[in-house]
Amino acid sequence: MANNRSRRSRFDFFCFAARFAMAASLSTIDGQINVVTPENVAFHYEVAGPFRRLPAYLIDLAVRVAIAFVMLIGLWGVSAVGAFDFGIGFLAIGFFVLTHFYGGLFETFWNGQTPGKRLIGLRVLSVDGRPINALQAVLRNILRDVDTMPYAFGFFWPELQLVGLYWVGLISMALTERYQRLGDLAAGTMVVVERKSGVHGVVNVSDPAVLALAAEIPVDFEATRSLGKALSMYAERRLALSPLRRAEVARHLAVPLIARLRLPAQTNYDTLLCALYYRTFVAEEPGDVEAYRTPAVPLTEAPLIRV
Repeated sequence: MANNRSRRSRFDFFCFAARFAMAASLSTIDGQINVVTPENVAFHYEVAGPFRRLPAYLIDLAVRVAIAFVMLIGLWGVSAVGAFDFGIGFLAIGFFVLTHFYGGLFETFWNGQTPGKRLIGLRVLSVDGRPINALQAVLRNILRDVDTMPYAFGFFWPELQLVGLYWVGLISMALTERYQRLGDLAAGTMVVVERKSGVHGVVNVSDPAVLALAAEIPVDFEATRSLGKALSMYAERRLALSPLRRAEVARHLAVPLIARLRLPAQTNYDTLLCALYYRTFVAEEPGDVEAYRTPAVPLTEAPLIRV
């Protein structure tokens, strides 16, 4: 009787797993999302699914193992000089910090990246596209243990030992548009793939027409963070666009800026965005490179532009 009940529970478990796998395979989960800023600029992101995040996790795991190995060597060293008790206490604290705060500390000071994420090209952002803060970084990493809970219960329910790690996390990723595990949902974060750009550093936009128009922009002009990012992305990609396409893309952002900056209505849209890029990131004038403060007149009426 006990064997029959055990076989039936295993069969029910595998049936559920099969139904979940089929449902996940039949459902279309779009890995591309748009985040609209207050300036009505839509930034396009590719969210990272579990298979993109696995190599980064394994790299970080290897780094943590290496750090733990160094700590054990340190314990052996202090034991040799008769400070074993001190070494054990230090080791316990070190393992606790390494286990629960490794990811949080790196993502706080490395702007959403750990060594593994940096090598693979991933970054953690807030769901509204902003950089994460320390609270979000620590919270999403502390709650990583919740995503592995079925493995912890495997001692009491043998079927769960077949599941392995991150079953809850994988279900959460499969059921959310941004591939968010429980820690991401609690912290309001997502993991995105960083775009590889062939342009490194500041883009050269020092055309005479650009420099002349940049001189006409008011000295107190300050770009928001999202506007600065839009200008940067446009400057990097404009050379890959035809002149007509440049004008079409630049028009949506340039029209409200022309009105706000009181520039002539016939101002060239492409030249204006390049001039604003120059003033924001290149020109050595007070206030030109500060792209993080809110301007006096927000661009609330600007039409949506996708970059």
